[in-house]
Amino acid sequence: MKQWLENLAVITATFWIGGLWVVGIVAYELFKLIPEAQLAGNIAGQLFRMMAYVGMAASIYLLIQRVYQYGTNTLKQGFFWIILLMLLLILISHLGINPLLEKFKLEAMPKDVMESVFADRFATWHGISSIAYLLECFLGVFAILKIR
Repeated sequence: MKQWLENLAVITATFWIGGLWVVGIVAYELFKLIPEAQLAGNIAGQLFRMMAYVGMAASIYLLIQRVYQYGTNTLKQGFFWIILLMLLLILISHLGINPLLEKFKLEAMPKDVMESVFADRFATWHGISSIAYLLECFLGVFAILKIR
């Protein structure tokens, strides 16, 4: 049973972390392919939201699986702490920063947020969110290297 759970952990981590990188690349390309930035942003936002849910589910499974398999020795493993940090980044972005970005968009209506008085604040928080996502992607690479 433990071998099956470990194999599922490898598949879960690979799916999640690979998805992070793919969504990041696709979001970048959307802004080059779709002339209307607001539409590209809405599509990218939906992709990032989907990956946040995948990341929450995957990270929770990976943390539980590690504790089940290794007990308290889990706390000595870099993999555990990387996944926990990735989960915290997801929660901060999804529950903290993204609602703030949505608030700026709603308050800017009917204008595009980048044409409103909220443009500077939106750009700042969007940049912080982007850095958090990129950090999550790179942490994912380290997680894959430490998974076994």
